[in-house]
Amino acid sequence: MLVEQSAAIGLLETGVPERRRPRAVSAAGEIARAFESALYAVRCAQQVVEAFLRYNARFRAITRRAAEHFTARDWHAAQHDAVERIDLYDLAVQETIRSLEHALQADARRRELWIEIKRHFANLIDGLPDSEFCKTFFSSVTRKLFGTIGAAADIEFVAADLDPLASALARTVTRRYAGAASAAELIRQVLADRALGSPWCDLEQCAQRSARDVSQYLCERGRQGDIEAIEIIDAVFYQGTRAYVVGRMACAGAWLPMALALRNGADGVLVDAVILDEDQVSILFGIARSYFHVDLERVADAVAFLKELLPRKPAGELFTVLGRARQGKTERYRSLMRHLAGSRDQFAHAPGERGLVMVCFTLPSFDVVFKVIRDHIPAVKDVWKRLVIDKYNFVFRIDRAGRLIDAQEFRRLRFPAARFAPPLLQELLAEAGESVHLDGEYVIFDHLYIERRLMPLNLYLRSADAAAAARVVVDYGQAIRDLAHTNVFPGDLLLKNFGVTRHGRVIFYDYDELCRITDCNFRDVPVASCEEDEMGAEPWFYVGDRDIFPETFSHFLGMDGAQRSAFLQSHRELLEPQFWRRVQQRLNAGELLEVVPYAPAPPA
Repeated sequence: MLVEQSAAIGLLETGVPERRRPRAVSAAGEIARAFESALYAVRCAQQVVEAFLRYNARFRAITRRAAEHFTARDWHAAQHDAVERIDLYDLAVQETIRSLEHALQADARRRELWIEIKRHFANLIDGLPDSEFCKTFFSSVTRKLFGTIGAAADIEFVAADLDPLASALARTVTRRYAGAASAAELIRQVLADRALGSPWCDLEQCAQRSARDVSQYLCERGRQGDIEAIEIIDAVFYQGTRAYVVGRMACAGAWLPMALALRNGADGVLVDAVILDEDQVSILFGIARSYFHVDLERVADAVAFLKELLPRKPAGELFTVLGRARQGKTERYRSLMRHLAGSRDQFAHAPGERGLVMVCFTLPSFDVVFKVIRDHIPAVKDVWKRLVIDKYNFVFRIDRAGRLIDAQEFRRLRFPAARFAPPLLQELLAEAGESVHLDGEYVIFDHLYIERRLMPLNLYLRSADAAAAARVVVDYGQAIRDLAHTNVFPGDLLLKNFGVTRHGRVIFYDYDELCRITDCNFRDVPVASCEEDEMGAEPWFYVGDRDIFPETFSHFLGMDGAQRSAFLQSHRELLEPQFWRRVQQRLNAGELLEVVPYAPAPPA
């Protein structure tokens, strides 16, 4: 049934609704009606295309402001923009749905119409940069309109069929430098071509020091020869208080990844670090980092190039860290569906201790963990379902400083019930029935989180050799410090709530008790008045809801003697309330405490 809606969306009139006209009796009339119907669908498709283009323009406008903030060293404005850009996608989808509902009224959820709209939408976006992004946006609109469970291939672009890198051309986003007399001159050319809005502190010295760092790195790894060429993505990457030039260098016939970290200080811009190791560059683009602000005409082409630098990094994670979080979710879902189709193992409980808040499970052959909030959380945790969701939303929108894993929220997913181990399925239905139910041969998840699977820290320490264990417990302490400097207190410091990446970095992933440092009250443990008080099971003093006693943290370490000694040697002050109060005072004063994803270069 057609209705007069085109005026509402700023287009030509569609004519009188079908129900008000006499039945057509001629072939010409039927052709006219078919043409009118097709035109109606085209106009609706055009509205969704225009909505996406408006969203994308706003996204890029916010992204471009990062250069201004770097120039002005206005880091608080940069943080504000990071949150605004994260919120932009959902706002754009909601605005589009409201506009369509107003324009289409009774037709807004007419499936036959949306089948036609989808067909015309695909034609309209053909040839647009990153057209897969447009398809993801369209699918977000239809999924919310129809409350789609699983996938609906008739009215959405099924993620399993989308490949954002299928037509990507990595070379279109890069610039090549070669033929210079020396490595220093080559690096100087790279740096001089970057429009940063601020003067260089000493461009020549930056180039010379960077060249020495490269030479030292190559020498330590037994590589001979000078830099033959440098190829970089022709855009500056901004993240937090730093800017980065990202690419690769050719040396002795091989290409090595390269990132130059730039800092803008009172005396101008200088190179703060040269990052050359693949693992270190991978950490820069890691799953626990805040998203880059880099203005790219064709994001997929940049991801294709980054995949060449970091072949072990999933494309979805690269889309996400470049700020295209929704496309990263689509890519993760596509990878999961393809893996399910080609594997036979079952979903099973995740390794580690049973959680009181989440049911955690994995597909052993796929490198992610799934988390579903339990319906009833034991009173000992003093949290509830809505609060847990709010905590995850909080983490999604803050500076994660490389220490909080990026958990992606999914709704209305569908998996074959036969792929679930019976004990897991029984627990999901019994303890998370508000979010999980059976529908024939499928398990429907109304709400769950998916994140990269890590080795729980407590399990890691049981099997690691002494040297590796010592390194990791020191990094555990550094993770707590880094979180504190970004105004985050984990709440629960038990080792089981932290994981270890393949790079040996410690990341926190249990968010139900997480809070801001500035909301806490860090107290000294009062002196006991008698031995009975000190030996009692309950504290002999009043403890408020926000009271935290750092001196008691040692009770949660769960380390053996050598591990505990390594931790205390580097991080003893974490057990002192004075440390936390100093950090709190600096944060309350508006100071930005930097946490950078590399070791800064030593002074010249």
